[in-house]
Amino acid sequence: MRASWFAGLAVLALTGCATLSGDAPADRYLAKGAYDARDHLGPPPAKDSPEAEKDRQIFLATRGLKDTPRWSLAQADNVEENVLGAYACALGYTPTRQSNPKLAAMLLRMSRDVRSAVTGPKLKYRRPRPYLSAPGPICVKRSPGLTLSPDYPSGHATWGWSVGLLLAEAAPDRAEAILARARGFGESRVVCGVHNASSVEAGRKNAENLFAALWSSEAFKADLAGVRAELDTARAAATPPDPARCTAEANLIGAPLL
Repeated sequence: MRASWFAGLAVLALTGCATLSGDAPADRYLAKGAYDARDHLGPPPAKDSPEAEKDRQIFLATRGLKDTPRWSLAQADNVEENVLGAYACALGYTPTRQSNPKLAAMLLRMSRDVRSAVTGPKLKYRRPRPYLSAPGPICVKRSPGLTLSPDYPSGHATWGWSVGLLLAEAAPDRAEAILARARGFGESRVVCGVHNASSVEAGRKNAENLFAALWSSEAFKADLAGVRAELDTARAAATPPDPARCTAEANLIGAPLL
C-alpha cells in the first residue's frame, strides 16, 4: 500500500459489525479502536506448506501472461487512483469527480478506513512478496518500496473489492458485473506477480470484514444513500463506454487464470 494511492484519491477518492467507541473523525467512518482487521483476518499459508507451494506454482504459471492483453489490463489496474474508470464497463458509464462528487468524496473517506485495515495485517504477518523467492517478470517496476510492503493481504485487492462492494450497493442492478470486475481487479495482482493468490483472496475477505463494520457508521449509511441517488441521476444522463472495450474486458476477467 503506497502513499501515492491516497494522494491520487485526494485528486479524485466475515464478521459481525463493530460497535463504534465514539464519534469517528470527519475524514473516515470508523472511530479509532472500533475495528481492528488483525482480529478478523487469519494468517497466510505457512512456509513450505501445500498451500504455499500452490501459491508458488500459480506465480510461476502466470509469468507466461507477460505481454498479453491480460498483462496490460493488470498494469492498468495497478494505478489505484483510476479505480473508477476500471468499473466503467461494469457500471455502464464512467463516473468522474464532476458527475459524481459524492461518490468521489465517499471513496476518499472510506479509503482511510481501508488503509488501516490493510496496514495492520500486513505488519502483523509480514509475508514477503512472491517475486522475491521465485524467478519471473512482474508487470511493474521493482522498487524498495514495493519490496518492503508485505504481501498479505493485498492492498489493491482489499481496495478494489471495497469499492466493488460499495458500487454494488449503490447500483444493485449492476451488482453481478461490478463484483466480477472487483474479482478481476484483485486477480490482476496475481497476473502482475506482486501478490500471491492467497494474499489476493485475503484482500477480498479483508474488504468484506471491513465493509460489515462500516455499516455500524451512521455517516456511512447516510453517504451511501446520497451516492445511490447521485449514481442513478448520472447513469441516466451518461454515454455508455465503448462496447468493444467492454466485451474485450469481460472476456479477459472472465477467463480463468490457469
